[in-house]
Amino acid sequence: MANYVLALDQGTTSSRAIIFDKKGNAVSKAQKEFEQIYPQAGWVEHDPLTILYSQFEAVSTCIANSSVKPSEIAGIGITNQRETTILWDRQTGKPVYNAIVWQCRRTADICEELKAQGLEGYIKEKTGLLIDAYFSGTKIKWILDHVPTARKLADEGRLLFGTVETWLIWNLTGGSVHVTDYSNASRTMLFDVDNLCWDKYLCDTLGIPMSILPEPVPSSKIYGRVAKGILGLEALEGIPICGAIGDQPAALFGQACFEAGQAKNTYGTGCFLLMNTGKKRVKSENNLLTGVAWGVGDEVEYAIEGSAFNAGSVIKWLRDELHLIDTARRCDELAESVPDANGIYFVPAFTSLGAPYWDMYARGCIVGLTRGVNRAHIARSVLEAITYQMTDLLEAMQSDSGIEFTELRVDGGASVSDIMLQIQADMIQCNVDRPANVETTAVGAAYLAGLAVGVWKDKDEIAQNRKVAKVFTPKMTKETRDAYYAGWKRAVECAKGWAK
Repeated sequence: MANYVLALDQGTTSSRAIIFDKKGNAVSKAQKEFEQIYPQAGWVEHDPLTILYSQFEAVSTCIANSSVKPSEIAGIGITNQRETTILWDRQTGKPVYNAIVWQCRRTADICEELKAQGLEGYIKEKTGLLIDAYFSGTKIKWILDHVPTARKLADEGRLLFGTVETWLIWNLTGGSVHVTDYSNASRTMLFDVDNLCWDKYLCDTLGIPMSILPEPVPSSKIYGRVAKGILGLEALEGIPICGAIGDQPAALFGQACFEAGQAKNTYGTGCFLLMNTGKKRVKSENNLLTGVAWGVGDEVEYAIEGSAFNAGSVIKWLRDELHLIDTARRCDELAESVPDANGIYFVPAFTSLGAPYWDMYARGCIVGLTRGVNRAHIARSVLEAITYQMTDLLEAMQSDSGIEFTELRVDGGASVSDIMLQIQADMIQCNVDRPANVETTAVGAAYLAGLAVGVWKDKDEIAQNRKVAKVFTPKMTKETRDAYYAGWKRAVECAKGWAK
């Protein structure tokens, strides 16, 4: 009996594939890292074909290393880096330009023009988003305006747009299915999140032909099947592709945050806090974002979200650019060797500040340096910065929702750090809950796919799979916490507007 589900987890720095059993356990996994492209300051790109082939390679390796037969795989779920924008020729299947990554800031000027036109209120009301270069809409416009072949192909009806899950589904189905799930559509700045459709006025304003847009669909549904002759994936022919969801709502689903008010934070490349608000969209007064968390059948649930663009990426910066550490674990060891950061604050605004500040021109800085600061203090300041950013998001979310957090569920690569999660519990003054299965993003996609084909009957059955590994409780006094946090707020002011 087919009781396994294959999850494709296509992230910002790597493509992963994981096979899950009915208990939500990972029985096989594989990962393939790929190149980051930085054409100039503030610009970030990926090669779409590299994304595709790295994902195929991860899937092939995952299956080869597993005792699970392809015939035992009931379905495929996909989760992906959101907002990253790909345009391609439907006839040749070739991209017209590199993927413009969610972190890329090249469209800041376009965003300023939209603000000058007075569109902030309309966009917030219709899409649940703020005007920012983060989202896909201005990235699409940039490609159409700067790549000569793009507009011509659009006029000829040959151009297609997609975020990464759309690109993968289109290729896996041999070019026969062009869809996006509601959660990814919600991050384009073109999608009406109440009516679940593209907004014609916004598309016209940005000069984006609606003909290039994929069909919005629920996150759990059979979209199509793996086509014949997909290189390296021949054994998967005919298996349904039946789940798709952006990485952050996938983690919310994987953490079994199925009740309104439950929240999770993912410490990945960025830092992403999401709270389930149920069937009601909460409109933020604190510069947070709202959108569709997922759609299952005819039911749609919403989430409120705050994001910081640089979290785990800062640890990689310490390793790859500064060479202060050789492994992520070494960052923890250094941070644990000192009682505090010796008065320094690090603001990791490498590509601007996200919520609740939304300063496209902010840049990173270290403040409070004295001669006594050493690399251990810098390492600790990096971990503290990640937790301070999350604290900013949580305080804004509590204000918007009126809900006081008593527990925060956490995941993501950096959540393995005990010292960081202890600092986090101290900063937010509530329990931090790390699950036994930290593959929450991938398992969320697997669960949605499995619901579509009957591996799991409902969300209650899925919730029973979640097990807690460790709970971190606050140890710092509120007075000490408040003093540290006030210093962070002063440091953030130093980073604002630097590149303007």
